[in-house]
Amino acid sequence: MWKTIKRIIFIVLILNVLFIVWGRFFNPPITITQIGGFFEYGKLHRDYISYDEMGNNVKKAVIASEDQKFFVHDGFDYKAIEKAMKNNEKGKKLRGGSTISQQTAKNVFLWQGRSWIRKGLEAVYTFIIEKTWSKDIILERYLNSIEMGQGVFGIEAAAQYYFGKPSKDLTISEAAWIAAVLPNPKKYDPKNPSAYLRKKHNWIMRQMRNVSLK
Repeated sequence: MWKTIKRIIFIVLILNVLFIVWGRFFNPPITITQIGGFFEYGKLHRDYISYDEMGNNVKKAVIASEDQKFFVHDGFDYKAIEKAMKNNEKGKKLRGGSTISQQTAKNVFLWQGRSWIRKGLEAVYTFIIEKTWSKDIILERYLNSIEMGQGVFGIEAAAQYYFGKPSKDLTISEAAWIAAVLPNPKKYDPKNPSAYLRKKHNWIMRQMRNVSLK
């Protein structure tokens, strides 16, 4: 019995290592979140593109919105985590503090949710991809896999869905609209923005001036 358990653990570890190595060179064939989106909305709009094909505006917009320290941290924003923990103590909810690297680990390897088990696994995968992938690869995987609407995944599909153009041709304003739906793309819609979304859109455009892609 114990030999069988050890064999299963070994196989799982090997498969994880192979998947991480695979992810260094290729986008994921499909993710758990994408499968969930397909069953929930009956569609899966997704179009993987390379880092160079994405254009700078959408990269800057998402970094401005989600993780302005992306290129300087080691995968974790400890000040943001500390702030999130204080909020959790007050509201007793797991909220915020996730970097783009952490979100990439979650989107590519794991599932959505707020359990401590998932957060623990997310931390492990984040540490590993920060050591084995480059920042450009992490950002590419993130921008290709992130949920951007109901059944819409990745910035290329989002650019086509919301504005009918490739992501590399998005204006600063259009890129900021796409980034503004994060982290709740099922709730917010750039085609019908709320007052809050308009405010966030304007804030992102201002923050984009301070974002460098290195």
